[in-house]
Amino acid sequence: MARLVVVQQQRQPFLSPLPSSFSHFNGTRLHTPQLQFRRTVSRPKETLHVAASKAKEFSKERSQMSLFSRLKTPVSEHFRRESDRDCVESSSKTKDFAVPRRNAMALILSAYIFAGGGFGSAAFAQQSLVGLREYVDTFDGYSFKYPKNWIQVKGAGADIFFRDPYILDENISVEFSSPSSSNYKSIEDLGPPELAGKTVLKQYLTEFMSTRLGVRRESKILSTSSRVADDGKLYYQIEVNIKSYANNNELAVMPKDRLVSLEWDRRYLSVLGVENNQLYELRLQTPENVFVEEESDLRRVMESFRVNKIAV
Repeated sequence: MARLVVVQQQRQPFLSPLPSSFSHFNGTRLHTPQLQFRRTVSRPKETLHVAASKAKEFSKERSQMSLFSRLKTPVSEHFRRESDRDCVESSSKTKDFAVPRRNAMALILSAYIFAGGGFGSAAFAQQSLVGLREYVDTFDGYSFKYPKNWIQVKGAGADIFFRDPYILDENISVEFSSPSSSNYKSIEDLGPPELAGKTVLKQYLTEFMSTRLGVRRESKILSTSSRVADDGKLYYQIEVNIKSYANNNELAVMPKDRLVSLEWDRRYLSVLGVENNQLYELRLQTPENVFVEEESDLRRVMESFRVNKIAV
């Protein structure tokens, strides 16, 4: 009986001449029924040697970096702990020497009181913060003090004239009689202070006489006194108040249409002295509301007035 022998031919893998669909493989694909192979690309020995040396250097640097980091970490931690310890100690010392605000104020106040100061002197210093500047006229023979911030105005008719740059109604001036037409021996030639006060008030009203219709002046003498200054000379001090009223419609026929209002309310302080056969007058003008606030300084200005002998 004949045998039928069937020889099954085994398929061999074959190389595809087409490049792989994945270009980054850089090779060909082996097609088998069940397996798929990829060709290994061989590299030159020099390339492998360079890669190996770079890897060794990288590993060496990494080991050195790890070594340095291991060495530096304890040192930094040490310094950080030392600085923290110093901060804690300094804060503790600061707390030990800290003084509450209330106790500090009490200590300052007690030291000030024991040093001889008081509330009265502190208040006087506060009120006397305005500085004064002295004006001396050796040619005409007088001197006085005035606030430093006041400015001189020339052409005002007086021998010297200063005024406040902000309050224009507040000013100071000095006038004196002509040496050729006067022959005063003493301030008592004017009579007592009361009589001299009337003369001064009459002079003020004459100077402030107005030709306007509906203007009315009210005046009164507030005080008259005399004093002997440190130069041994006698001075008169006179204080006068003058108010000025005016109508808002002076041409109105009916009295009800002429409403009277206060224009200004001023205080005039005069200091009189005699020297060189002349009568000297320091005249200080200020609004009444300002005088209440600056009375202490304005009285210092009045008391500073002196008449001096002119050297021939």
